[in-house]
Amino acid sequence: MTAFVATVAATAFLLMPTANATYTAERTQRDGIPVVRLADTARKTAVTIVPSIGNNAFEMLVNGKNILHFPFATLADFKAKPGLAAVPFLAPWANRLDEDGFWANGKHYALDRGLKNIRADGNNKPIHGLLSFASEWEVVDVKADASGAEVTSRLEFWRYPDYMAQFPFAHTISMTYRLEAGVLEVKTVLENHATVPMPVSVGFHPYFKISDAPRDQWTVRLPAKEQVLLSKELIPTGETKPNGYADNLKLQGVALDDVFSGLIRGESGRSEFSVTGTKQRISVLYGKEYPVAVVYAPAGRDFICFEPMSGPTNAFNLNHAGKYPDLQTVAPRGKWEGSFWIRAEGFDQ
Repeated sequence: MTAFVATVAATAFLLMPTANATYTAERTQRDGIPVVRLADTARKTAVTIVPSIGNNAFEMLVNGKNILHFPFATLADFKAKPGLAAVPFLAPWANRLDEDGFWANGKHYALDRGLKNIRADGNNKPIHGLLSFASEWEVVDVKADASGAEVTSRLEFWRYPDYMAQFPFAHTISMTYRLEAGVLEVKTVLENHATVPMPVSVGFHPYFKISDAPRDQWTVRLPAKEQVLLSKELIPTGETKPNGYADNLKLQGVALDDVFSGLIRGESGRSEFSVTGTKQRISVLYGKEYPVAVVYAPAGRDFICFEPMSGPTNAFNLNHAGKYPDLQTVAPRGKWEGSFWIRAEGFDQ
């Protein structure tokens, strides 16, 4: 089958798929904003990514139904006033820090709120890093062949002084969305250009929705042995307890904002969290580089988030305090690579 390859260009252009191709990949526009669309025609699945707004996948259509929560009338509305939805990337720290600074390699680094690139939660804690809506991503490869369709984008973090002022570890981030057999893989690669080890506390905050049953009739699977104990400010204490939720949890009367560890993995080495309606099911499969899961399903809202995390909330500072020995790092000139997968079933009607 003919391969489709997009070279990097200053303006967006369209790659026309070959007739009868199972997989296609194209650079096009939505509301005048450049996007990349991946399609699996045999399984009626299409994914659209907007590189200039956090390299965010905001649409995953399965038989015409978007399984991602995206409460914006247009992509232009999202760009004008971005909010957390779809599949935002959280880096260089995921979720919260317990102070305006962090520890790495025995040294404390202070954050500078004066640069106005830090978001704060309801307790005024720094949250979700710097890149959820970053515009600096560059598409470096778009292609489709007989095995799948994919797009790779890159953000050279080290080029931007305001980023480096908050997290002074020179590195490059590459992210590949790959659609194969109806399943979306999101692969992230961190390349450390610094002369010291770079701590890793990255994650994603995908928002999902089921359309064949109301929220209170959804059933959730949480395959984890432990729950991480949290303070009133939702900061881990360093302690855990056995997972107290049922294996097939009904969401009626339940609100989730929990951190899970000790993920239970199958023969593939992946841990599968899922939400099921009447027939529809959405699963998120965590690769081994994501040992922590945050699950967020607030009461009265028609979405649920299964969040792949490289470590718990506040991982940098927990590690320094001796409460989290498993912090991942990237050696100088080394690479870190992690993947998770999104699969949808039962959306045929």
